[in-house]
Amino acid sequence: MRKWLVAIVFLGLVGLGGFWILTQPKLVLAKGDTSLDSGGNVARGRVVFLAGGCASCHATQGQEDATKLGGGHAFPSPFGTFYAPNISTHPEDGIGKWKTADLVNALKAGVAPDGSHYYPAFPYTTYAKMTNTDVRDLMAYMKTLPPVAGKSKPHDLPFPFNIRRGLGLWKLVNLDQSPLQNDASKSASWNRGRYLVEALGHCAECHSPRDFMGGIVASQRYAGGPSPDGKGWVPNMSQSKNGIGEWSSGDIELMLESGLTASMDSVGSNMADVIKNTSKLSKADRAAMAEYIKSLPAREGPKRPGK
Repeated sequence: MRKWLVAIVFLGLVGLGGFWILTQPKLVLAKGDTSLDSGGNVARGRVVFLAGGCASCHATQGQEDATKLGGGHAFPSPFGTFYAPNISTHPEDGIGKWKTADLVNALKAGVAPDGSHYYPAFPYTTYAKMTNTDVRDLMAYMKTLPPVAGKSKPHDLPFPFNIRRGLGLWKLVNLDQSPLQNDASKSASWNRGRYLVEALGHCAECHSPRDFMGGIVASQRYAGGPSPDGKGWVPNMSQSKNGIGEWSSGDIELMLESGLTASMDSVGSNMADVIKNTSKLSKADRAAMAEYIKSLPAREGPKRPGK
C-alpha cells in the first residue's frame, strides 16, 4: 500500500510539473526591453487604433468620447462574463506605466506585465499577426490620449475558467504567432486588406463559430454563428450565398464607410461600433479590406435556429 501511495504522489507531482511547464507564459519581447520605446509614429498609430477597434471594447461606458479608454464594458460568454479593462494612460488604473514591450506581449502573446495569461476575450490570437512596428506606433498614439481614473470590474468566471494558468494549454492549440507573409501573386492592395482583416480588424473573432473550448473552428472561419452572449447571430461574411457572396466590392466598401448593407439596411449591434472605426479609415484601406473579403472562400456555418 505504501509503495502505491508513493507512486501516486510521484505521478501527481510529475503531472503537476508538466502542467506548470506547458502552461508557462511565453513572451515575444523580454520584460524590460526598451528597443521599441522611441520612434513611434502617432499618425500611423491612430490608424492602427481605428483598424484594431480598441475603443469599441475599451471606451469608458456611458459617454461618446472614443479617446477615453476607461473600460468597463461587459462581455457575457459561455465561460462567464468578461469586463474590458482600463487601457488609458492613467499610471495606476490604466497602462500609463507600460513599456512598448508590455503592449507587444499583451497583443501578440496574451501575457500581462505581471506574467499572467490574458483571457482570449481579448483577441490576441488575431493581434498576434501584428507587426512590432505597428504596436510601437499604436503605443505612441495611445500615449497622447487622456488618463481615465478607475478600474473595471474583475471578470466573473466560474471554476475552472477562473484558473488563468490553464490558458497556457489553450494557447498551445489556438495561438499561432507566425507572421503574415505577403503573397507575391496578389496585389499590394489585397495584401494590405488581408493584414487589416486578419490582424488588426480581427474580423474572424466575431464572424466564426467556436468549438467547445472557445477556439475558432478553422473549417468554418468567417462563416458566422451564434453570438457569444447567446442573444443573437453573427452573419456569414464569406462568399457563400448564405453570406455576402452576391455583394460587390463596392457594397462592402459602402458598408465599411456608412454601415449600410447591400440591401440598404443598417448594420446593428456590435457591428455599428466597428463602423465607427472603419468609417475613419482611408478610402484606400476600406477598398483593400473589400478586395480581400471578396477573395474569401465560400463556407457554410452552423444552421441558424428557425432557418
